[in-house]
Amino acid sequence: MSPAEDERSLPLPERWPRASKFALSACAAAVAELVTFPLDLTKTRLQMQGEAGAGAGAGPAAPYRGMLRTAAGIAQDEGVRKLWQGAAPAVYRHIVYTGVRMVTYEHLRDSVLGRAEGESFPLWKSVVGGMAAGAIGQFFASPTDLVKVQMQMEGKRKLEGKPLRFRGVHHAFLKILSEGGVRGLWAGWVPNVQRAALVNMGDLTTYDSVKHFLLLNTTLVDNSVTHSVSSACSGLVAAVLGTPADVVKTRIMNQPRDKQGRGLLYKSSMDCLIQTVQGEGFLSLYKGFIPTWMRMAPWSLVFWLTYEQIRRMCGVTSF
Repeated sequence: MSPAEDERSLPLPERWPRASKFALSACAAAVAELVTFPLDLTKTRLQMQGEAGAGAGAGPAAPYRGMLRTAAGIAQDEGVRKLWQGAAPAVYRHIVYTGVRMVTYEHLRDSVLGRAEGESFPLWKSVVGGMAAGAIGQFFASPTDLVKVQMQMEGKRKLEGKPLRFRGVHHAFLKILSEGGVRGLWAGWVPNVQRAALVNMGDLTTYDSVKHFLLLNTTLVDNSVTHSVSSACSGLVAAVLGTPADVVKTRIMNQPRDKQGRGLLYKSSMDCLIQTVQGEGFLSLYKGFIPTWMRMAPWSLVFWLTYEQIRRMCGVTSF
């Protein structure tokens, strides 16, 4: 049998390992995103409450207070289906974001940073790999994240008597592109990438470190129990590290813009950070922390359990 025939006889994960891991992680992320998306919508609405200029001309302050009342208010005032408003671009985003970050992290961990199988991996190397992978993945996915955030606020605009900006996902992409050009699709990418680096330092680094610590130092084996414990830790750390950057990212992405695509409320992510702390206090950076954590915990659990099982079923080694 010729070398070409030998290669064609190999399973797909062995012939195209990175493409296979990209596809598997994207599938697992899509499942996790659809299951937990209402919590993401709630988090976005909470983060916009109290924002300077957000309710100008719109009457009284935002009526929602707290996670449960916000979610219930959305369902009552806008309809239950609106809890999934913006889900399509969110899934598109995770296909790109999660696929890129998972493949990048494994490549950095195994090929660049040199992790040896069955040995402990220095935490600083895992931190470097996690932050780099998250930043790279989020940069490529930033346009889809921009569309997701802006579509999530459409229901609120309708209740305030403002005209809707978009008819759907593709219209949103085209409108943003026509108004701000290609650069407009990357509006808010700096805080977006900063947030992703912090979140992945919490998510990828924590999951990988906790999982392999448990396998090397306890009687636990590589199964669903180990994956669940590791994902619970990763979700908590990711929420603590990522919420302040997430608040800044959401506000920058949702602010009105002039014809040149420049923001009218904030000059930069640092300006948004300073205005938010000065106007609403330091704890305002943790607006939406509970739904962020409550979303990240089940998201992390669903994603990692699904991803590990899909890898196993497809003959790919455990993460």
